[in-house]
Amino acid sequence: MPERLFVCTPSKLGAYTDCPRRYRYSYVDRPVPPKGPPWAHNSLGASVHTALKNWYMLPAERRAPEALPTLLKATWVREGYRDVDQERAVYRRALDWLESYVATLDPEDEPLGVERVVAAKTAVLALNGRADRIDTRAGESGPEAVIVDYKTGRSGLSADDARGSQALALYAFATERMFRRPCRRVELHHLPTGTVVTHEHTEESLARQVRRAEETAQDIMAAEKAVAAGADPDAEFPVNPGTLCGWCDFRKVCPAGADAVAKEPWTAVEHLSPSTGQAGQSG
Repeated sequence: MPERLFVCTPSKLGAYTDCPRRYRYSYVDRPVPPKGPPWAHNSLGASVHTALKNWYMLPAERRAPEALPTLLKATWVREGYRDVDQERAVYRRALDWLESYVATLDPEDEPLGVERVVAAKTAVLALNGRADRIDTRAGESGPEAVIVDYKTGRSGLSADDARGSQALALYAFATERMFRRPCRRVELHHLPTGTVVTHEHTEESLARQVRRAEETAQDIMAAEKAVAAGADPDAEFPVNPGTLCGWCDFRKVCPAGADAVAKEPWTAVEHLSPSTGQAGQSG
C-alpha cells in the first residue's frame, strides 16, 4: 500500500521542530491536555492581522488610514492583558502601527490573495497554510507572486529571518504551483518599526526547505506509528527544554516545563504600556 500523505501546515511542522513533546500534546494526545491562559501578544497579532485583512476588503476608495480605528476596534481581541489600562495602551500602539503601515501602501493595489489558503502536495506532504498576503509584482519574464508576512513582535528582524523561515518558503512553494507563476520572493513586514526584510529564493533553496519539511514529516509519522504500536510516548516525543518552555501553553503539564520560569500572559506586551517591564519575545 502507498504511504498516506502527511497532512500538515507550516505551524504544525514548526511545533515538532521546536519541541516534539509540545507537538504530541497539541496533535497526538486526546483529549488535548489543558492549556494555560491566552497570551496577550497572540491577541495583539490576531487583531492587527484581521484589521489589515478587512482593510483590503474595503473598496479601494475607502482604503485610508481614517478607516483603521473602526476596523481595529471591530477585530480587537481582549484576552491576555494585565488590565484595562494595559489593553488600551496596546490598542493605541497597534493603531499607530497600522496607520503608519497603510500610509506606505497603494490603496489601488489588489493582492493576489489576503489571508489566502494555499496548498500543494509532494511525495510525502499534503501541505496547506494561510499566507497573510500574496502580492503580484512585475518580474523579468512576467508577473510574479510575492509572499508577505506581517510581524508584530518586539524584536527587530534581519534578512536571515526571511531566508531561514521554512513557513515562508513553503508558502512560496505552494503559491507557485497554485497560481502557476514564479514565487521566489518572501518578505517580513515588521509593523512596530516599519521595516521590511526580504529574501529571494532559488528553485534549489525552495527544494531544500521542502526536503526539510518532508524529513520532519517522516520523523513525526514514525513516532506516531511507534506510539500506536505500544511504544512509550515520552520516548518517541521527547521534550526539548529551553527558553521557549516559559512561553509554552502546556508548561504546567510538562515535567520539563514545570521547572521553567513562567511568563505572565501579558509579559510580551509590557513594553507597549506605560508601566514597562521585562518583555519577552512575541511572534
